[in-house]
Amino acid sequence: MLKQLITLILLTLTIAPTHAAEHTVKMLNQSEWGYMSFEPSFLKVKVGDSVTFEPTTPGHNAVTINYMIPTDANRYRGEIGQPITMTINKEGFYGIECAPHLTMGMVMIIQAGEGDITQFKIPKTLPKQAKRRFNDIKEYAQNR
Repeated sequence: MLKQLITLILLTLTIAPTHAAEHTVKMLNQSEWGYMSFEPSFLKVKVGDSVTFEPTTPGHNAVTINYMIPTDANRYRGEIGQPITMTINKEGFYGIECAPHLTMGMVMIIQAGEGDITQFKIPKTLPKQAKRRFNDIKEYAQNR
C-alpha cells in the first residue's frame, strides 16, 4: 500500500500541467503580405489555445467566416477598432476576415491541430483579392 501511494505521489509530481497557449495577431494596414493584412497571416495552434487580434491601426476587426470553420466551432465577430480574443475549440482550419477589408484581401488562416492545408477550401464566391490572399497563405503554409 505504501509503495502504491509513493508511486501515485511521484506520478502526480512528474505530470506537467498543460496550459493553453496565447497567440497575438496584429491587424495592419500594410505588412509583408501587402495592404490590409493580418500578421501573421497563417497561424498553427492547438485546440484550447486563444488568439487575440490587436487593431494596431484603426478601422479593422476580426471575424470568423462562418462557412470556413469546423462544424460546431466557436464563432466570433469583433467590433471595429477593438481587440478580440478567440478561443479555438475544434480541430481544423479557420478562415478569418476583416469585414470592412475583405474585398481588399484582408484574410488569414488558423490551423488547429494537425491537418493538410490543401484540404482548406476557398469558396468561389469570395472577392477576388480574398481568394488570391487565401491561395498565397495556403502556398506559404505548404512550403513551411
